[in-house]
Amino acid sequence: MTVLSLVVPCYNEQEALYPFMQELSRVLAGLSDVQPEVILVNDGSADKTLQVMRELSAQYECVRYISFSRNFGKESAMLAGFAAAKGDYVAVMDADLQDPPALLPEMLRVVREEGYDCAGTRRTTRKGEPPIRSFFARMFYRFINMISRTQLVDGARDYKLLSRKAVDALLSMPEYNRFSKGLYEWIGFRTKWLEFENVERVAGETKWSFWKLFKYSLEGIVAFTTVPLALASLMGMLCIVVSLLVIVLLCVRHVIWNNPVHGWDSLVCIIVFLSGLQLFCAGIIGQYLSKMYLEIKRRPHYIIAEQSE
Repeated sequence: MTVLSLVVPCYNEQEALYPFMQELSRVLAGLSDVQPEVILVNDGSADKTLQVMRELSAQYECVRYISFSRNFGKESAMLAGFAAAKGDYVAVMDADLQDPPALLPEMLRVVREEGYDCAGTRRTTRKGEPPIRSFFARMFYRFINMISRTQLVDGARDYKLLSRKAVDALLSMPEYNRFSKGLYEWIGFRTKWLEFENVERVAGETKWSFWKLFKYSLEGIVAFTTVPLALASLMGMLCIVVSLLVIVLLCVRHVIWNNPVHGWDSLVCIIVFLSGLQLFCAGIIGQYLSKMYLEIKRRPHYIIAEQSE
């Protein structure tokens, strides 16, 4: 019988877990030829998420759980779930029901019958999101697709169903700074996208603030393109060329019209501008160096404090 593993990263999801399992159980009941395996990963939650996981593990035979020693982030939670999954197919989904379990039968059919290694999902709308957040999300996808060879799909969710071959490919990349949306695309393999309208959370609040999303977008840019480094060099060269042209212009003006050099206020503005440009370029280099520093330390992605048998 086909084994389907479901990886569910959880951070402060005590209110959502019971409704999630009820809906998931209803969907899995319709998959008669599939043996389900549900892996709940507690990413250092501060509420009673771990307690609820213990209760669900005792109530449902198919449920296992992993609990981290602290919050390591969703990327680490997904990686831990992939490493623990034993299924022929592995799906990753959120516990807040924004990733509809009702899509699972179609996703499984796509991978089993149509020859795809991945069934991905993407939202057709961003209904319910703050307008500013939606705007910057769209701008991020446009920007990264312009500068990176790894193309990301706008509106793509982490909600995917992967073949064992694709999961093994993901696990073969042990990098510390992980950006799964890019990793899914980087490994290749055929992917079919299933579209659905945005769904509101069943309970609780989103854990992704604007600042967290901004830092996560930087992870994606640094991980999948070196264009910012080239951009820093180009801006430096442009400043050199412009400054040389200004020097020549000032010399010509002084020789022909005998105009004294003046304008201390404009000179200060130029110095401040160039200083800011240098700091900006140094910051770009610093981002890449910081990622290299974290990779070199080779710390584990996560530490497991407790797990079910």
